Amino acid sequence: MKTVELIKIDHSVKIGDICGDIEPTVTEDTLFIADGEAVGFYLKEITGKLKQLADVANAELLSERVPKSEMRRSSGLRDAQFEVKQFSTILGSCPPKPHMKRPYPAISSVHQVKTAQTFIKAMFMLCKESEKLIQKITPEIYDRQKKIISEKVPPQYRFSDLFTSSISNFNIPAPFHRDAGNLEGCVNVIIAKKVNAKGGNTTVPDYGATVDSRDNSMLVYPAWRNVHGVTPIRPTAEGGYRNSLVFYPLKAFNNYWD
Repeated sequence: MKTVELIKIDHSVKIGDICGDIEPTVTEDTLFIADGEAVGFYLKEITGKLKQLADVANAELLSERVPKSEMRRSSGLRDAQFEVKQFSTILGSCPPKPHMKRPYPAISSVHQVKTAQTFIKAMFMLCKESEKLIQKITPEIYDRQKKIISEKVPPQYRFSDLFTSSISNFNIPAPFHRDAGNLEGCVNVIIAKKVNAKGGNTTVPDYGATVDSRDNSMLVYPAWRNVHGVTPIRPTAEGGYRNSLVFYPLKAFNNYWD
């Protein structure tokens, strides 16, 4: 695994800007260092139990057994023929939403769906295996995040040891944004499942870095730290898609200890 020191560069990207096609600059197993400490890493291919669990979770998500919320986010592509079906599914804890008359946190309703239990189990086990890998490769990140979660998130709102929530995004790119709702000092995990598609790469303009979202890749990175975007997803054959299995830690639960 090579080591890359993240050095900030000047750029004109602003939050809300559309993220266009950008070719990956990070394509090999890489450890990211900033200000003298590890802040994340990229693996171009997960193997073993991690891959098996990601395959199961992906297959279940594509089935009719798992509820989805359909999305209508622009693909960022000008050619209408590349517009694709988009949906997402959230697991774990959801923050309060006063504007929706729910001024308190909740657990995703998907957990109550009997047919979704295999998906939920696979995602939870995938999260646990991801945490083991984080502990192995970057024990300092693991220890820091576990401490933050133990101090900031009541047990009932934790999704395993390092996260509060999970989302699976199917064919969903993203304009430039920063995950301001995440716990600072923590990382996200993004595992990509990709079939007959290009794009879906995570790009961080602060460092001029774009991470390859190849099939079975895994990105561990602090999404609160920098503005970033996800490049358009372009199917190369009928039925092509890019799905991301994501684990993340929200800061919305600190006021809800028993």
